[in-house]
Amino acid sequence: MQPDPGPDPSHEFGPLLELEELDDNLFRGWCHSGLPQRVFGGNVAAQALVAAGRTVPAQRPVHSLHGYFVRAGNPDHQILYQVEKTRDGRSFSTRRITATQHGEAIFTLSASFQVPAEGFDHQREMPVTPPVSAIPPEVTGSTPGRGRMRDSPVTRVLDLRPADGGDPARHRQRFWVRTRNRLDDQPLLHVCALTYISDLSLASTASLPYRTEATMMISSLDHAVWFHRPCRADEWLLFAQHSTNAAGARGLVNGEFFTQDGKLVASVMQEVLMRPIGPPPERHLPNDR
Repeated sequence: MQPDPGPDPSHEFGPLLELEELDDNLFRGWCHSGLPQRVFGGNVAAQALVAAGRTVPAQRPVHSLHGYFVRAGNPDHQILYQVEKTRDGRSFSTRRITATQHGEAIFTLSASFQVPAEGFDHQREMPVTPPVSAIPPEVTGSTPGRGRMRDSPVTRVLDLRPADGGDPARHRQRFWVRTRNRLDDQPLLHVCALTYISDLSLASTASLPYRTEATMMISSLDHAVWFHRPCRADEWLLFAQHSTNAAGARGLVNGEFFTQDGKLVASVMQEVLMRPIGPPPERHLPNDR
């Protein structure tokens, strides 16, 4: 008999990141969210970061992660997270995490943690974007670029407000996002929530200019996040995304998270597979003869 995957997380975000510790450096989790028969990659990445964070002192927050999506995960089965303690130095700790199902790797992650330090400070300016208060409430909860994920656990736990509707000519899209429920004050929880959010729409940003040209198979290949400044995932963040390249059936996208007062808190990069598989869906226009 399979282990009980636990209750549906509904609108509570916390259960999406819950892990059971099975042994030293070994954890078990379940990913409830995603498309039918496929887990949401951001959920796996976030749980992998939770596993890594549990093996590092809380005084060393994560500053970067780099991951590869190896295989599609099955939401009906448990995921095991094995953590390798690569190094613990005076200032930095490094961890490598392998997420497996049925003995096969579905995701690998390397994460680096750093003792807080003072230094130089500059950032790119926040792009000019309508404030979240200016977006009509009726668009709240729609999912940028992920139509098939509407009414899924992803949209039930996240409050999303598209800021520009997507701009195919400029290969970009922007939206405001936060968790629907208040989270506790653990910094690791908020960076893991940000990791979850960061995989939501990068792939759709890369494919934005080509949706009228062809149907395609889209899949995330790798994912990287750099955490610059502390933030709260339960407060509004602008997720500004821009695809810088498409070639070789792959697209490259960068993203940036800004607070409402313009602080750059995290940067994201992702390469996605965009393989054309046929003509675009036929659109049936009304007969006006």
